[in-house]
Amino acid sequence: MSIRQILQQTTSVAIVGASKNPSRASYFVNKYLSSTSAYDIYLVNPTITEIEGTPVYPTLADLPVRPDLVDVFRKHDDLPAVLAETIAVQAKTIWLQLGLVHDEVARDAERAGLSVVMDKCLKIEHARFHGGLHLAGFDTGVIDSRRRLAL
Repeated sequence: MSIRQILQQTTSVAIVGASKNPSRASYFVNKYLSSTSAYDIYLVNPTITEIEGTPVYPTLADLPVRPDLVDVFRKHDDLPAVLAETIAVQAKTIWLQLGLVHDEVARDAERAGLSVVMDKCLKIEHARFHGGLHLAGFDTGVIDSRRRLAL
């Protein structure tokens, strides 16, 4: 399934490794998706209970719903355990954020029937398909191939 199809078919996202630290990528993804998408966002982190008034759940199993997409901000060695939780809650997609690649997890996820995205930022991909790269922190000045006359 393509990234575009995954994004179109997703209605709920669980952010595993959510952080209340504004300098963390998971914080930015949460803020961006909460303010620009129709997704229901659920935050998962066993060390905190809320982020700016939004409840944070200790595990995927503790969520009040089954998320369609699990967006993972965890270290490489934690990924097999996150996959096991993702399979257990019957999510449709596991999304490993920018910098995360785990071939064994990808293979096992696909065998379990999940869609897999690795080494991509959910915020950037959502913005790319929804015309919001400027909201994702990218300069969207018009670039074209026409030559400009020197003055």
